[in-house]
Amino acid sequence: MSTIQQIGPASGSVLPDGGSGDRLRGLIETFAGPGADHLVEQVVAAAAAVCSAGYAGLVEVGPVAENARPVHMHAPPGDPLAVLRWLRDGTVLTTLAACSDPLRLPREERTGQPGFLAVPVPLASRGQAYLWVAGRRFDHRDEDLLVRFATAAGRALEAAQGFEAATRMLRSVHAFARFPSGREAAAQARVLEG
Repeated sequence: MSTIQQIGPASGSVLPDGGSGDRLRGLIETFAGPGADHLVEQVVAAAAAVCSAGYAGLVEVGPVAENARPVHMHAPPGDPLAVLRWLRDGTVLTTLAACSDPLRLPREERTGQPGFLAVPVPLASRGQAYLWVAGRRFDHRDEDLLVRFATAAGRALEAAQGFEAATRMLRSVHAFARFPSGREAAAQARVLEG
């Protein structure tokens, strides 16, 4: 036995307190939110705060796992530990592209290694990514904390992408839907009432 349940108003009904177009526009605005790019900035800044690190970033690994590229980075003004240059000129991005586990490198002032911790961000809809923090010595507690944070961040980033896709779809619905004008809606209401 199957049951069919109608979702939304019955055919010919008029929505109270604003028309269908207003409700759809409101839903589009809600789904649009701040966007995935803004969320990435917030995630990276929060990772630095959670791990008490001056530096943080998100790195995306290429589809063939041969290279990794920075997506967003957070650094103190002036980059006092030269972490951004260390990332660009060193081998750490290549190492991240080749591994699938967390990577922890000790801080060594003598060699200019700033102290670095990177963990995978679980993403279902796109390639591999790493969330990293740098600027001090990190231990297993920091790693555990960043792994948990990266898992939550991955879910949030996936959800943001889903909302962006839903927003695009709703905008196309809105573009092609016919919403009655205020007069038409009032006339429909009078017909239904009487």
